Amino acid sequence: MRAEILQCLRRPALAAVLVGLLSGSFGLGVAHASPLAVLDDSGRLVRLAHAAKRLVTLAPHAAELVFEVGAARQLVGVSEFSDFPSEVQNLPKVGNARGLDLERILALKPDLVIAWSSGNNTGEIEALERAGLIVYRSDPQSLEQIASSLERLGILTGHASEGAAKAAEFRKKVTQMQALYSQKRSVRVFYQVWNNPLMTIGGSHLISSVIRLCGGKNIFAALDSPTPIVSKEAVIAADPEVIVVASDVGRGAEELSMWNDWPRITAVRRHRLVVLDPATITRATSRILIGAQKLCEALESTRS
Repeated sequence: MRAEILQCLRRPALAAVLVGLLSGSFGLGVAHASPLAVLDDSGRLVRLAHAAKRLVTLAPHAAELVFEVGAARQLVGVSEFSDFPSEVQNLPKVGNARGLDLERILALKPDLVIAWSSGNNTGEIEALERAGLIVYRSDPQSLEQIASSLERLGILTGHASEGAAKAAEFRKKVTQMQALYSQKRSVRVFYQVWNNPLMTIGGSHLISSVIRLCGGKNIFAALDSPTPIVSKEAVIAADPEVIVVASDVGRGAEELSMWNDWPRITAVRRHRLVVLDPATITRATSRILIGAQKLCEALESTRS
């Protein structure tokens, strides 16, 4: 059954049907009668006897999603680097990707913990579950999974209508951008995660789907790893037309300056070295479309 669930999650249109079958009800992939039940991003079925009243989030994107669906007042603890919206900064901090304060999380008595399955320590997440807490693992790997996250978290927090509305708005914007850019000439893109070692994104990464949305082609899309290490020689051989990094402007420009030693790269020769705000391109929330629009505009300027 677990293999079937994971396979279903790779086809978002079927995920809602599967949860309806598991919970005995159809519609938005949940059982609207008690208990509430949704699939999280790892394929686990998360059940609640009632809508969560006390939430703890273990990653910045998770806190943002909670605010988006209208459940801000239910949030009682967040991760260290949660900074948007500004109200979240006043909440108790319970750790970060390097480690969680398990005792503090337990003291907050959450009835739902929203963890980051690829960022938080697996052992610590499991320790929370052994302590009796219910954990929803959030790790959207596509634009559609961001939309469905809004629906699922809306339901678990008692804000189903708000979550559905936000998801519909997000999908509408994605569709509009697809219509605008899908027929454009493809642009070769190198996305630089880190410069030493030189790290990029593979085809399964969320940001790779943003590149595709803009009509771009991730030059390392064929790599299976979400964040593979690559060589400078491989980048030069692929000859990207745009090189992108997510960082603050000053640091980003410094990180990209390494490529000035290779002026034969099209992106360098045409001055297409782009710095994006990490908060609007790396976090799996609705704000990713702000970063996507900036990226789309950069690619469009290359086409002219």
